[in-house]
Amino acid sequence: MRHRKDHRKLSRTHSHRRALLRNLVTALFQYERIETTVEKAKEARRLAERLITFGKQGDLAARRHVARFVMKPAVTAKLFSTIAPWYAERNGGYTRVLRIGRRLGDAGETAYLELVKTVEQKEKERQDRLAAAEAKEAALKSGKVAPKKAKAAAEEAPAEEKPKRGRKGEKGGGAGPARKRTRTGVKTG
Repeated sequence: MRHRKDHRKLSRTHSHRRALLRNLVTALFQYERIETTVEKAKEARRLAERLITFGKQGDLAARRHVARFVMKPAVTAKLFSTIAPWYAERNGGYTRVLRIGRRLGDAGETAYLELVKTVEQKEKERQDRLAAAEAKEAALKSGKVAPKKAKAAAEEAPAEEKPKRGRKGEKGGGAGPARKRTRTGVKTG
């Protein structure tokens, strides 16, 4: 039985768990989709849904409550100005957890935690991405914006001679490879 077991401890202390969940929720609001383990996603979902509900209230007390939890002020502003209005007509269910399989390193089950969006929102974002890509391509073809590598090369063209590697105080270049240490700590060679 699970009586009085409210949340997952995630094998962490209270302060570590709180910091982890604050980071996850902040990243979720910033990027609108994050990849993490299923257990962490389920715990972060509980907190994210509460904060979105506070964002829907929109008053000063709600803003201060959210600002205490979310790590970045810009993300708090985004929550109140952009994310909360998406869900004005919705009573809960603002996020979803999509399982994506197991991680290669430790076989931990991973999932996407993402904000739920309507079909209209998805289509608008798709059109915005396409328009931005076309504008970038047109700018590159017209020659107004040089590629990043060409800009960097042009800026570094009059570069001075690079200092030689090695210790700071040494003159005449590097000292060569360091001497090898044996297991006893005695230098050889």
